Formats: sequence, structure tokens, C-alpha cells
Amino acid sequence: MNIEIKKSKKPIKYEDAIKLMEGRLFKINEKKAKELIWILEHNNIYTAGTSYQENEILDKSIKILKTKRGGKITFHGPGQLICYFVLDLKKRKKDIRTLITTIEKTIIETLKSYNIECFADRENIGIWINEKSNIKKIAAIGIRVSKWIAYHGFSININNDLKKYSAIIPCGIKNKEVTNLKEIKDQNYKDLANKLIKNFTFNLKN
Repeated sequence: MNIEIKKSKKPIKYEDAIKLMEGRLFKINEKKAKELIWILEHNNIYTAGTSYQENEILDKSIKILKTKRGGKITFHGPGQLICYFVLDLKKRKKDIRTLITTIEKTIIETLKSYNIECFADRENIGIWINEKSNIKKIAAIGIRVSKWIAYHGFSININNDLKKYSAIIPCGIKNKEVTNLKEIKDQNYKDLANKLIKNFTFNLKN
């Protein structure tokens, strides 16, 4: 597969990331660029997808950036791995559900290599962990599709500030907490991005 892999060491401004993805989307549609998988972090920012509701903002003093992606409100910040992509579904099945299933499988397989068991939930999109009979979210997924080109992506919480989620109802799901990998198992996750890319590119082929 002819996919460009991009890894940014310094935090990327959210608006700059969206601008780059939208530019790449246009070029892919014109067959002038490769598909893209991009690993990065953002500085602290709350973003809202197209289906969010005002009552999901619990702290009215925070700033919310409205986006074109699907989904509700989430938080991005240091310690959270973000995987953005721009993928041409015309080269694969023109099926958004298949792409979401591929993403879910990728995250589950990657975390399993760290001896962390997690699962997908058809009713509540994302990846979840059962921690002492308490179901908590470890990864969020948000996708937009334009002319069968999918972009935006997913995030995995590694050691980010979980207190930030108290200002919102994360992803519009009440009564379920958000966690991170360090809370689940305090170990070295330095190679997580590389494992994730390897699994994602493999699963996209199959």
C-alpha cells in the first residue's frame, strides 16, 4: 500500500492538523498525493463533533472548537496519542463500518501486546476496558467521509490529564468514566505508536 507515514514529535495545533488533512483529501481525490497515517499530540483543546449537544458541556467556562467530524465532545492534550488518517475508501470497501471495525481491531491488538484486554462496543463507539467491573473508555474514534475519502481518526489515552474530562460528558456517554493506560498498567508505552502503525497498515490490507 502506498501510504505516507508521518510522525510529529512536537505538539501540532488542532486547526493546522485539520487544514493539512483537508488539503491531502483534495489531492488524493485529484490523484495527486498518497494516503496518509499521521501520529501526533495536541496541546489542551476540547473539540465537538457534528452530533454534540450543549448540555454535554458541564463547565461553561471552557472553550469548545466545533469540527466537521462525527461524534460528540472530547478532549485532546499531552499524553494522548492521536492517529489521524486520510484514506481512500474507493480503493477498499466503500463501507464506513468496515473502516471502524478495522480501527477497533487495530487498537485492541496493539493494547493486547501490552497485556491489556479491551473491547469495542457497537452502542458506544470507542474502545473500553473492564477495570474491576467498572467499564472505562481508553480510546475514542471520530471519522468524517467526503467523496469516499475518510479522514480525522482516533486517539488513545496514555498518560494524559484525566481531570480535564470532568468539564464535559465525554463523547456524550453518561455514567462511564475515561481512563488512560498508565492508570491501568504502569509500564513503558514508548513503542506504542510504532506497533499501532504496523497493525493498522496490516489490517487495512486485509
